[in-house]
Amino acid sequence: MTVVRRLSDLAGPSDGGDRGQGLKHSDGPWLRAAGGADELVVHLAPVRGELAAAHEGLLAGAGRLTALAELAAVRESWERRIQAAQGECGSLAGKLRAVARAQGATNEAVRSSFAPAAAPAPDGDVR
Repeated sequence: MTVVRRLSDLAGPSDGGDRGQGLKHSDGPWLRAAGGADELVVHLAPVRGELAAAHEGLLAGAGRLTALAELAAVRESWERRIQAAQGECGSLAGKLRAVARAQGATNEAVRSSFAPAAAPAPDGDVR
């Protein structure tokens, strides 16, 4: 069983051996995920227009087939889903970036809060 007597003991060996190998935050994965969500928004942008172009003239040339009415309902459903996916991806990108900023700020606040504990005491002893 390890007994911790001082906060500086939590930092690891003072010879620099293993110090700093603890949990580290990087905003890279969060920002890459946000970029991926942004790319999905851009990728989905032309899809509704492509869907509309694919259906042009379909109803006029086929008369009053019941299947075509169903096809129109399915198309409308897909248009709503595509629009919802674009909105969700756009929202997600902003939220992922906010997480990266918040974690960075939290890491800095924690690091700053330990600075006084690592500083030498006025009598030269480490706190």
